[in-house]
Amino acid sequence: MSRTAINDLVAVSAGVFGLALFAGLILVPAWSSYSRLWERVAASVLSLYVLAVLVGIGVAGALAVVYYWG
Repeated sequence: MSRTAINDLVAVSAGVFGLALFAGLILVPAWSSYSRLWERVAASVLSLYVLAVLVGIGVAGALAVVYYWG
C-alpha cells in the first residue's frame, strides 16, 4: 500500500470511529432522555450543532497550525 492509501485509510477509520462514538455516547443518551418526539428531535439537532462547532474549531486550529508552521 502506498502512503496516500494508508493516510486515507487512517482518516476514514478515525472519522467512522469518531462518529460511532459520538452516536453511542452523546446522541443516543440525548435521544433517550426525553419522551416527546419534538424534545428528542431538538436534543438531536442541538447535539449535532455542538458536533459541527467542535469539528469547525478543530479544522480552524489545524489550518492555523499549517499556516503558521513555516
